[in-house]
Amino acid sequence: MIRVLIADDSGFMRLALRRMIEAESDLRVVGEAADGLAAVEQAAALRPDVVAMDLEMPGLDGVEATRRIMAMPDPPAVVMVSHHTRDGSAAALAALAAGAADTIWKGSALSGLGALDLGELDAALRVRLRHWAAVRAATRGMERVARSRRPAMAEAGPPPVPPVCGPPPLVQQRLQMVVIGASTGGPDAITAVLKAAGPLPVPVLVAQHMPADLGAHFASHLAERTGVPAVLGSHGMALPVGCSLLLPGGADGHVTRGADGGFILRLAPGHGAVHPSVDVLFRSVAVAADRALGVVLTGMGRDGTAGAEAMARRGMAVVAQSPESCVVAGMPGSLIAAGLAAEVAAPEDLGRHLARWTRPR
Repeated sequence: MIRVLIADDSGFMRLALRRMIEAESDLRVVGEAADGLAAVEQAAALRPDVVAMDLEMPGLDGVEATRRIMAMPDPPAVVMVSHHTRDGSAAALAALAAGAADTIWKGSALSGLGALDLGELDAALRVRLRHWAAVRAATRGMERVARSRRPAMAEAGPPPVPPVCGPPPLVQQRLQMVVIGASTGGPDAITAVLKAAGPLPVPVLVAQHMPADLGAHFASHLAERTGVPAVLGSHGMALPVGCSLLLPGGADGHVTRGADGGFILRLAPGHGAVHPSVDVLFRSVAVAADRALGVVLTGMGRDGTAGAEAMARRGMAVVAQSPESCVVAGMPGSLIAAGLAAEVAAPEDLGRHLARWTRPR
């Protein structure tokens, strides 16, 4: 049984969401909150698997409530359900940066109460709640495993994770590209990495789990906050140098070789609830490139570990964000637990290392 907490200041929407969620027997609403502070208190008391969170509420808004919930031990997944997540994509990015796992647009259901709008919301809501409940279940304990491994490895002698003073041992030749994957809390971590790295002399591809309509705004957000150009990827484009290439939400990105030997981005519809897939991107790079570096940042779940294994088999290094610096350490924690992290550091340190590792020696 998946336990859901609803947080919304509209009594109509709380009732509508409850009826949608409980229409099938595997989902149960365990509580309702009419404001952000009540949502935080009920999340602590009820320990739900998922929170369906509104963005604008009196007092504490959904972004700050999400931030406080994600600071709890073993937090639930938070899915932002709001009409502002499309009308104001900056709000959706703020929610993702605060730790929301996903955003769903209400349409005009609040104002018009139209059956079509509620039907569209109903079609997405249960799928996303189930997905993030499953991801959260897979993530539970992963952060503790990752954090506990590092002191044990240090006591055991020379650790598999190299010290931060030098590059991973597999980064010995000039890289052809850097690929970055992130999910929950990713926008801030990606920004910190790219700002510390500065313009790099190789293509940089970013796979951040997000809805399809946020890509262009996220590109503008990154360019403004890092001082480095960022563009939204399109099918068939050559990988640019000197800027970040963002994979659009709602699709998966593959890197292939062009006829001239250069690298090209291919986009394809993805299967499942969340895209772009980090595993798909990393696996394609393992086939197309000879010298690439992967970076796995904060996120719920295990996306990136299978792709990192494919890169490692080709002699390519993958580095991970330190669990203590993550909003949710599931993705980098999975990488560390699998013994695939060639380096573990905070985002700013990873960015500075990237600047060194991508320069000719």
